[in-house]
Amino acid sequence: MDGRNYTPAEMMAIMTCKEFKDWENVFVGIGIPLVAGILAKRFHAPHLSLVYESGSIGPEKMRVDFNVGDSSAADYALSLSSEWHVFGDLQCGFYDVGVLGAAQIDRYGNLNTTAIFGEGDYYKPKVRLPGSGGGNDIGSSVGRVVVMMKLERHRFVEKVDYLTTPGFLDGTPGARERAGLLGDGPSAVVTDKALFYFDSETREMYLDTIYPGVKIDDVKASVGWDLKISKDLKTAPFPTEAELNALRTADPANLIMGGARERDNLSGIDEYVKITLENAYRKEI
Repeated sequence: MDGRNYTPAEMMAIMTCKEFKDWENVFVGIGIPLVAGILAKRFHAPHLSLVYESGSIGPEKMRVDFNVGDSSAADYALSLSSEWHVFGDLQCGFYDVGVLGAAQIDRYGNLNTTAIFGEGDYYKPKVRLPGSGGGNDIGSSVGRVVVMMKLERHRFVEKVDYLTTPGFLDGTPGARERAGLLGDGPSAVVTDKALFYFDSETREMYLDTIYPGVKIDDVKASVGWDLKISKDLKTAPFPTEAELNALRTADPANLIMGGARERDNLSGIDEYVKITLENAYRKEI
């Protein structure tokens, strides 16, 4: 039986989890990527190791975290290190995959999380964004990058206003290597409507999979360039009941998947911990 009562965020988590492989080391952050990692470990990648920027390596999640420094980040971890240590390992190429979001992405997978210029420039932008954080480190050094973001025309642009995190740069062969980048670049872009991959020769993003009920023209209208379509275009299956049960069990209080409104309804940390621990290993998943 499939589950047809799901949210776009839930679909993104499920599609992202399928991009992870068993025995990989995944550099994740708090949010949907963490939920995707939990799902992957429960369904097809039991030996997947989650790595937090705070220094936790390989925790077995009892509940989702409030932040990377949450005590639950240490649940049954293989190692508790430090931020400088995991980022040092990252820059040595020890992690297989990282997950990033962005305000803008272009056809070659370059990401902008620094500023939206509008009619201005870097010094007087329309919107000032948080910046790189660890994004550039991840995009430059992990084996491959999975990008997660909403499919909107002002986000999928011909050219990013500011290059915060490199994808395939200008798309020419060897561009990343000439720039001294260690990682292989972006491998997938998971959105709320479709899944995109990158051509191995042109390095250009193309549409690989649309979600149930989504039309190709709607996807093309949400992209700011002449989008290439896979000759073997697929439609993703509906989430299964097992996938949705596992996802909602991983985040029963909607701390991540439900957004701020649901978080505000919690009376406090004690209630949240109680709810999540009660649901951590429900038999029906």
